[in-house]
Amino acid sequence: MTGTKIVALDFEVANNTITNNDLEKILDTSDEWITTRTGIKERKVISKDETSVDLGIEAAKKAIKRSNYDVNKIDLIIAAASAPEEIYPSVSCLIQAAIGAKNAACFDLKAACSGFIYSLSTARAFIKSNTYKNILIVATDATTKFTDWSDRSVCVLFGDGAGAMIIEADSDREDIVGVNLISNGSHGDYITLKVQGENCPLVEGIQTKVKPYIQMKGKDVYKFVMTEIPPKIEELLKDTNTNVDDIDYFIPHQSNQRMIDALAHRLTIDESKTISNIEKYGNMSAASIPAAIREGIDKGTIKLPATIVISAFGAGMTGANAIIKLDNI
Repeated sequence: MTGTKIVALDFEVANNTITNNDLEKILDTSDEWITTRTGIKERKVISKDETSVDLGIEAAKKAIKRSNYDVNKIDLIIAAASAPEEIYPSVSCLIQAAIGAKNAACFDLKAACSGFIYSLSTARAFIKSNTYKNILIVATDATTKFTDWSDRSVCVLFGDGAGAMIIEADSDREDIVGVNLISNGSHGDYITLKVQGENCPLVEGIQTKVKPYIQMKGKDVYKFVMTEIPPKIEELLKDTNTNVDDIDYFIPHQSNQRMIDALAHRLTIDESKTISNIEKYGNMSAASIPAAIREGIDKGTIKLPATIVISAFGAGMTGANAIIKLDNI
């Protein structure tokens, strides 16, 4: 059966750094309050004339350059983009045009913060079915543009960034060892982001204005994560005949340091194996995992070759877990 090879990985973040001390100027909050509850010290925030597409393009270009990859080989682009500034054209098509991947089919995938692993799973399935052979995944969101900056329970959490990965068919390797996905739409109200449409004037009904901001039920999200995620990771380990001791690193979605620590503890994964960079970047949605991996490798925190468990959770509610092997990326 056709295997998968992870060829390249890189990320991009917004240029503006907003610290907790900066937020004290516009919110009734403090560095101590934010750090204690989230583990975040600063986050990267996009400028008004930039978009999540810009971040995605740069992440893709960096991954291509890092591996000296021939863009003409790319036959599929999947963009995990849950909060784009435009509904269409799709983020993936705009990235395709910018990098010159003229031979690629394109589509966007929406699974919020779980989007990177959902895309990874989708790419793996396409490769194993011999439908596509060279796939670019780009996870990108600028969630700070959809944040109510007067709501300290939400706005302190988010930062803007993108991650890109190139995966190709390889009969001699299997870098994506296993994946499982979780969805529970009955909890869809835990994290919401509404958009405003307008009815036809010939149709009866009152138009209700909506606030285009991310709204979150934090306690319910925490309960969902701690209830749903650990059993699915344990199931994934069992299904792939992988022991916890075989795992070199655990890299969960960078949502909240308390949650990261609680997950590692529940899974009995040593603190030294758990990778976190939330302190510098905040919650970058689906981009958080690829960014944490790439930065960890570049800084030497992650030593290659490595077997890594990645885990994500987000609006939907969705969740996703994967075991991947990395070497020389």
